[in-house]
Amino acid sequence: MNIKVILSVIILCFQMSNAFSAEKITLARIEPASWWVGMKNPELQLLIYGENISLTDAAINIPGVTLKSTQKVENKNYLFLNIIISKDARAGNYNIDFIKDKKTVISKKFTLFDRVKNSHTGAGYNSSDVIYLIMPDRFSNGDPKNDNTADEFEKLNRADANGRHGGDIQGIINHLDYLNELGITAVWNTPLMEDNMENTSYHTYAITDYYRIDSRYGTNEDYQRLGNELHKRNMKLIMDVVTNHCGLNYYWMKDLPTHDWIHQFKEFTRSNYKITTSYDPYASEYDKNIDVNGWFDTSMPDLNQDNPLVLTYLVQNTIWWIEYAGLDGLRVDTYPYNSKIKIAEWTKDIRDEYPNINISGECWSHTTAEIAYWQTASKNKDGYDSNLPIVMDFPLLDVLTDIFGKKGFGNPELLYHHFSQDYLLGNPSNLLVFAENHDTQRFNEAISCDLHKYKMAYSLLFTIRGIPQIYYGSEILMNGEKSRGDGDIRRDFPGGWPNDTINAFTSKGRTESQNEAFNFSKKLINWRKVNPVIHSGKTIHFVPQNNCYVYFRYDYNKTVMVILNFNNTETSIDTKRFDEIMHDFNSGYDVISEKSLSDISKILIAPYSSMIIELMK
Repeated sequence: MNIKVILSVIILCFQMSNAFSAEKITLARIEPASWWVGMKNPELQLLIYGENISLTDAAINIPGVTLKSTQKVENKNYLFLNIIISKDARAGNYNIDFIKDKKTVISKKFTLFDRVKNSHTGAGYNSSDVIYLIMPDRFSNGDPKNDNTADEFEKLNRADANGRHGGDIQGIINHLDYLNELGITAVWNTPLMEDNMENTSYHTYAITDYYRIDSRYGTNEDYQRLGNELHKRNMKLIMDVVTNHCGLNYYWMKDLPTHDWIHQFKEFTRSNYKITTSYDPYASEYDKNIDVNGWFDTSMPDLNQDNPLVLTYLVQNTIWWIEYAGLDGLRVDTYPYNSKIKIAEWTKDIRDEYPNINISGECWSHTTAEIAYWQTASKNKDGYDSNLPIVMDFPLLDVLTDIFGKKGFGNPELLYHHFSQDYLLGNPSNLLVFAENHDTQRFNEAISCDLHKYKMAYSLLFTIRGIPQIYYGSEILMNGEKSRGDGDIRRDFPGGWPNDTINAFTSKGRTESQNEAFNFSKKLINWRKVNPVIHSGKTIHFVPQNNCYVYFRYDYNKTVMVILNFNNTETSIDTKRFDEIMHDFNSGYDVISEKSLSDISKILIAPYSSMIIELMK
């Protein structure tokens, strides 16, 4: 090699070295930007994002905190720091330094907090609760100033059924006393995290920042305040968590940390939504892949939980919110569409940190055997254990729709058959039971707001095993037709907006029928609240006869008899065949009519009605 070639190589290397050292280095995010001292798991992984940030070395000079390892990935704009927070660490504001060529080029604040002694944090919810499901954008606009915010694409358009309507966290806080009066003990909001998509962002299931409340709902501090206000009333806060997918406008979608951060195909591939492939012994790998790895929608990229960095990010984000907002429990969207092995790990990690927390998963299947597969402690042939405590009783929803959603009434034997399948479940008491939610036909639409059907259905829901969930407005007969689009089943609660001419949050603003439905629910929910026999008592039911379904809830202290009459005439119930449970009782008190029954050998029940009888000796 001649001298000219050697000199050219040296000059080129020098130029490349100068260019490399001159590359701009910035820092945009540390996630999470704060944590707590005294967690059971002392390990924490920090996602560091910024231009060329991987060209730096990190230095953590926090007493009691050790930088265990630094992980670089294929994208030089990301760095992952694995740290250990010992028991000796102290709360405070600290800096993490990023060093290049032995010089600190960036310092970023990182905060350690002392854990708040909050008896609610991770305490869980259970069958003693009645949950109220709210779609925040459609419930109440408590702060019109945040209807439109500069950092969000979609603006207020209440005339559009699928647009933003302006409901927010302050609106929920403003009506907690209304919920308290109704007897509600827990509130589940559909997601409140940022959904900065160009349209249809009101449902907030296309999250674009897992660490930030959507500014049109309020702030992180407002969400924390919501938890505090609920806890003052001895009510619980349940967060809706979305681990399967995020929104297309998430910052990392423009600059993926790794190619496999999300599931990618040569062309857009939507999930086939065939949950059955998870447990079908004959399912093809092709169908399984499309079900779990296909995108939920064009605007919802499918996150890859098999990537350890993604899974850790999702676990830590959920723990961060539990600590920050004092969450009592969780609901997980589209649970089976995640990697079933990794979502089980996610669930275990959360429950290892909070052993008492309760987590429900949306497992939308139509038979008890199918939902049982996803509940922990169910005896699955393949040995799979999801670690998930609660599944949602969608098969019961189907039965309720079949029985009540007709011009007449269906066959009560469908109820008997449904409950007879509970032996398949790991824990039948830990089911979410409901007549509707934000994705289904409004129940009052299905029953044409028939009060007889309403009362019978909710008499059942408030007395069977499980955790009742009602959808906002059910108690005032709000309706909506699914076939007209999701916006129609997510109408605004009347009275939730400053200029509404009708305010159904007050008895004066409700119609006679609405007040009848509200007062009926209020009576039963508040009665249920103080009756442990309904929360944890055993169940015995009898094969329906003469179009009546009869079952009992009982424990050592109390026995309650429930009768549902599906006849259009008054019906006499001869109670002799119930002697195995009624033999010690000779009188009763009907909770619904508030009347005493001096003789329970024969019970007369009105047409199309229910009775809830506290049995007495």
